[in-house]
Amino acid sequence: MADGWMTRIDDALAQRRREQTYRERRAVSGGNDRFLHDGDKPYLNFSSNDYLGLARHPEVIAAWQRGAAQAGVGSGGSGHVTGYSLHHQRLEQRLADWLGYPRALLFTSGFAANQAVVGALTASGDHILADRLSHASLLEAAMQSPAELRRFAHNDPLALQRLMRRDCAGNRLVITEGVFSMDGDRAPLAALAQATRAAGGWLMVDDAHGIGVVGEEGRGCAWALEDRPALLVVTFGKAVGVSGAAVLCAAPVAEYLLQFARHLIYSTAPPPAQIAAIDAALTIVRRGDALRQRLGDNIARFRRGAASLGFTLAPSDTAIQPLVVGDNLRTLRLAERLRERGVWLTAIRPPTVPPGGARLRITLTAAHQAQDIDALLKALSDAQSDSPHNA
Repeated sequence: MADGWMTRIDDALAQRRREQTYRERRAVSGGNDRFLHDGDKPYLNFSSNDYLGLARHPEVIAAWQRGAAQAGVGSGGSGHVTGYSLHHQRLEQRLADWLGYPRALLFTSGFAANQAVVGALTASGDHILADRLSHASLLEAAMQSPAELRRFAHNDPLALQRLMRRDCAGNRLVITEGVFSMDGDRAPLAALAQATRAAGGWLMVDDAHGIGVVGEEGRGCAWALEDRPALLVVTFGKAVGVSGAAVLCAAPVAEYLLQFARHLIYSTAPPPAQIAAIDAALTIVRRGDALRQRLGDNIARFRRGAASLGFTLAPSDTAIQPLVVGDNLRTLRLAERLRERGVWLTAIRPPTVPPGGARLRITLTAAHQAQDIDALLKALSDAQSDSPHNA
């Protein structure tokens, strides 16, 4: 029987290699900076989610250092035991006040937050209606839940309405993202909220890639809605520059999650030093109009240059600018040619994206300079010219 495990593992790995979808990690330094280093070689970094360049901001670093000096480098346990500190309590209250919700609960990651919320709130007989391109953490949580999962066409409120009109008994949880992580487009949240409300459901929005960069003070994609989502998930590992996540919700929902969300109950709480760094980063985010403007200028410069070179980009006005190639091997080779030219971009392939949707996921940040954008465009043009398939 033991050999059966290894056979299954070997077969799965071999299949990934045949399909050109095998993932490999590289130990780099500066992955959250304008330049990263692989060994001794520097690369312009266009794969970071640190959209406002806060991961190396001196105020954020100093806050972490002060927090570690005051409270140590670990939280000591679950938040239900000894891990919940005054640092955590203050940040939860600040998030709730800032984003306009009664309560906020901190989680170790966005993945954990999504899994916890979906798993705790749904029951047999309920229905989850999720955008087809929702993040893996959301779809996996939905598939593992006792509820029935149905997926609607990407960013299509009419498709959601049609699903709602079908036999969807029980509670209905509609799931989407604010900014989609692989396509960079935004969800039509107002229309989705209206359709959800009309059917008596709850809307859950994962705004990992919107918080900090979209809306007044960077409050995210849902801020301008008259009818706020029942559940809002924000993360701190993108524009906030640190790590972790929070769920914003009504007070009774927060109390319910404190009792039944296993990812919250049975995980060691984030260290107070990390919470102090998040708190400092949020102060910068709230006053960060100049950073958001710089990011917007970089996005516009890249899109203008790409259009002049004949590249067809996805219709995104966010920091995520996908260049869809399609074929897995061609995408890998294009990424390799770019690295030869000193540009770090990652080839994103199935199952992260749909079959035939392999792409370079280009991410721009406020830390990039104009000459960096121009160097990226030149490298893309040269790499495409060198391709036998004109990738």
